Amino acid sequence: MAIDGPIGVGKSSLAKLLCERLAGTPVFEKVEENPFLADFYKDAKGSAFQTQIFFLISRYKQLTGHALGNPASVMVCDYLFERDLVFAKLNLNEHEYQMYMEIYSLLKEKIPAPDLIVYLQADTDSLMKRIKKRQRVIEKGVTRKYIEKVNTAFNDFFFNYKPGPLLIINTSQIDFVNNEGDLDNLLQKIGGDIRGVEYFNPISST
Repeated sequence: MAIDGPIGVGKSSLAKLLCERLAGTPVFEKVEENPFLADFYKDAKGSAFQTQIFFLISRYKQLTGHALGNPASVMVCDYLFERDLVFAKLNLNEHEYQMYMEIYSLLKEKIPAPDLIVYLQADTDSLMKRIKKRQRVIEKGVTRKYIEKVNTAFNDFFFNYKPGPLLIINTSQIDFVNNEGDLDNLLQKIGGDIRGVEYFNPISST
């Protein structure tokens, strides 16, 4: 299972909670290990290509390394490999993007497809509140303007995403981390028979 969405939406939190409930194996993106990310938030043009290539190779190593893992275990990944395309289109210039796509195309062939993709949505105000609350040092330079661009880009990407099955969840009105009722509602929906693209717009259980 792959969980994705914009910065701050709660991908890693949901992946962790799902693994706890399902006795699954988590695969977390190595965000804080990217040595170029802090510089990217200060000067996007000067560090965008290095930042993207690091994430691309890191995700490739993770997903191909786990491909031969325990087939009896549910694997929950807090990203979809294709998410890198969203940031590449946003941040790279034409020549960087062409080079990036050559590398991406070679690596993508070896990535196993998830059985289910869960796309978490939230409005930009909610994302900014969650980013501020978790207080990651590396995200101090993140601006609302950039998060708005990322949020719009992710919506465009997943609303036009053809491979499936895909479950799109609006999380703006819920708190599945601190509200067990909200989490139970999500788990019930995720555990259902998802075919094609389905939308879920829950309200808080409180």
